[in-house]
Amino acid sequence: MKTLKDILYKVPLTSTTGDMEVEVKDIVFDSRKVGTGDVFVAAKGTQVDGHSYIAKAIESGATSVICETLPEKLVPGITYVQVVNSAHAMGIMASNFYDHPSAKLKVVAVTGTNGKTTCVTLLHKLFMELGYMVGMLSTVENKINDEVVPATHTTPDSVAINKLMADMVDHGCTHCFMEASSHAIVQERMAGLQLTGAVFTNISHDHLDYHGTFDEYIKAKKKLFDELPLGAFALVNADDKRGMVMVQNTKASKHTFGLKYPTDFKAKVLSNTLHGLELDLNGRQAWFRMIGEFNAYNVISVMGTALLLGEEEEEVLMQLSSIKGAQGRFDQLIIEGVTAIVDYAHTPDALENVLKTIQGVRTGVEKVITVVGCGGNRDTTKRPVMAKIATEMSDKVVLTSDNPRDEDPMAIIRDMESGVNPVAYKKTIVIADRKEAIKTACVLAEKGDIILVAGKGHETYQEVKGVRHPFDDLKIVKELMELIHTK
Repeated sequence: MKTLKDILYKVPLTSTTGDMEVEVKDIVFDSRKVGTGDVFVAAKGTQVDGHSYIAKAIESGATSVICETLPEKLVPGITYVQVVNSAHAMGIMASNFYDHPSAKLKVVAVTGTNGKTTCVTLLHKLFMELGYMVGMLSTVENKINDEVVPATHTTPDSVAINKLMADMVDHGCTHCFMEASSHAIVQERMAGLQLTGAVFTNISHDHLDYHGTFDEYIKAKKKLFDELPLGAFALVNADDKRGMVMVQNTKASKHTFGLKYPTDFKAKVLSNTLHGLELDLNGRQAWFRMIGEFNAYNVISVMGTALLLGEEEEEVLMQLSSIKGAQGRFDQLIIEGVTAIVDYAHTPDALENVLKTIQGVRTGVEKVITVVGCGGNRDTTKRPVMAKIATEMSDKVVLTSDNPRDEDPMAIIRDMESGVNPVAYKKTIVIADRKEAIKTACVLAEKGDIILVAGKGHETYQEVKGVRHPFDDLKIVKELMELIHTK
């Protein structure tokens, strides 16, 4: 068992009071989960301040406390350590506690508004096919080789990350591919990790409810690259005008990918159909089991990452061409000539990309029917933008609920409706019940038409008033399509 002094190695300290040789059973930041012998980290969160729960943590058995501000009264026998930033300290402590698992792996973090999950999933599948033992941390699921570990956030807390990575090391993993959300970066969940590289996919309108402004959102993503060590690599999308901004202050080696400009890793779309993509990648042609220009970016970024990790280009292309993308990303099924597509697109940019892809493969006579909603208790400014994009790029739109959370679904839909051009009202239907909305789209669809159900993708629940109810878009679409179109 490690001592407090052991796990505080390299943590910037302001002051210490008490026995630094006290043994630490576990690192805990939720006072409800504190047990005897634990160290309690009092961190300032978005909803609550852990400093308010120091007394409760001590009552539950904490023998030491990490905090930014010392309590007015110190309890005898308890060790108090004052730090500049508790969340940052916790990341370093977790790394020390679990014997620096990230240093024993080649860890690549992928950040950006869209494409994170697909890139991480493709990398995990690719390196498994290349014969490696591989870990993955993603929105959809965490994996240790083929074993699934359920995910609750895009990026877990720093203690959970290090525990997962330690498990990966114990299972023989050599690589770990992880999503790095803007929330996780700002909240210091990545602190203490030793990264081999980082990838920037793109950035567009999202999470302004949390970051406040688009500039702050950009800074959050950039922080990941600012903190990369010498010897790591930074791979960025040169077609995104913020791509080179990401690497302005990085110590890592800089590399680029893209479709439009000269880059280190260049892709060109040769053919784009509902069956797949034919791409030219750095002069080599290959067919991929994914659809749309946005997936061309995902493929070239994954190829670039693999090559920067020392893999052979020919082997990478051969294996990558046989791999499917992430669950809930452009999943499609065709029943009696009607095509239904389920996609996680929950940002304006992602929705526009998916609809552009559909426009690119349609013949012109079929209708595109889009079912879309927006999440509650999240960035409200994107709601009218999402509806505007849907109505401008579809023949029929059903506005519905997504995960309303604590908001009234109709209030969310009214926000969306404010972005609809008056001339597009005639092709817009409002149905708050998501299942009924999907059913309506299925009824409206005729042979050859394309239905897009956007926003939830891989999710198997709908969150209403704090309760998660079973709801799987793909499963429901399949049931309704079979019911309606195979009579």
